[in-house]
Amino acid sequence: MFIVSDYNVAVLFCFITMICWGSWANTQKISQKGWRFELFYWDYVIGILIFSLLSAFTLGSMGEQGRPFLEDIGQTSTSNILNALLSGVLFNLANILLTAAIAAAGMSVAFPIGIGIALVAGVFFNYMIQQKGDPTLLFLGVGLVTLAIILNAVAFKKHKGATEKAGIGKWIIISVIAGFLMSSFYPFLASGMDLENFQQPAAGKMTPYSAFVVFAVGIFLSNIVFNSILMKKPLEGKPLSYSEYFGGSFRYHLIGILGGSIWGLGNILNLIAAGKAGPAISYGLGQGATLVAALWGVLVWKEFKGADSKVNSLLLAMFLCFIAGLGLIIWSGS
Repeated sequence: MFIVSDYNVAVLFCFITMICWGSWANTQKISQKGWRFELFYWDYVIGILIFSLLSAFTLGSMGEQGRPFLEDIGQTSTSNILNALLSGVLFNLANILLTAAIAAAGMSVAFPIGIGIALVAGVFFNYMIQQKGDPTLLFLGVGLVTLAIILNAVAFKKHKGATEKAGIGKWIIISVIAGFLMSSFYPFLASGMDLENFQQPAAGKMTPYSAFVVFAVGIFLSNIVFNSILMKKPLEGKPLSYSEYFGGSFRYHLIGILGGSIWGLGNILNLIAAGKAGPAISYGLGQGATLVAALWGVLVWKEFKGADSKVNSLLLAMFLCFIAGLGLIIWSGS
């Protein structure tokens, strides 16, 4: 299977993860005018599952290093399988709430709050699993990311007309809940892999490719429950039926699958990188997606259009804190 053996390559993969995780929501933004997020989310989840299987039977099965996918999944212990499935369930609950918040509050608000919180809490949890990297630099970087989250919240509050949006406070609270839930999924997933040795993983442990497949199955199975409930009792709008999903255009279905595939690409690269960079650093850099999503929201989707100079100054300070924080996280591992 394909394995990363160089720290710089691992960091590069984490940057690609950051771009993927910060960009997939654009597919939801593209389709949201004619396609409710609950319907989009079915295809998004299918996209993740398809991509996990493709990566497992290609990169996860080629070459002489490590265990190929089918051999690896066959020897994995039940406890590690269950941990990866639970990881998928936790991620799905968090992500479906985040997707709802993106639809209502925008990428430049929901992402920095939700994923920013996930980054701060997640780095701490993952560092407890494997203490790689300089803790002073790592947590100083996390502190700057925390400051960036606060600046983003203040900028949004001060933005002209933002407080007039009906029920916006509800979506900020949902973003916060999504963030804390999101911080909990990665440790369960990482615990099922042998992060010290991808070439010859310990018996019962999984390679990143097998872990991703089980994780994706957990997302898919839990989505049957979570999204079915959400369609009947939506957070906003009228209830939806399955006939509306199956009656949707091929274009909308393709956009959702593309969104899931983009996220899936970021996830597998992040898991591959974790073996060399450590889970705290790879997760922390990947969740720098907050910066990417905020840039999309501000520059492309114009979610702060008409903002005054004070708000723009706060946004600039937010971006600078994010960049400095991510830089320290990278430095901590080098």
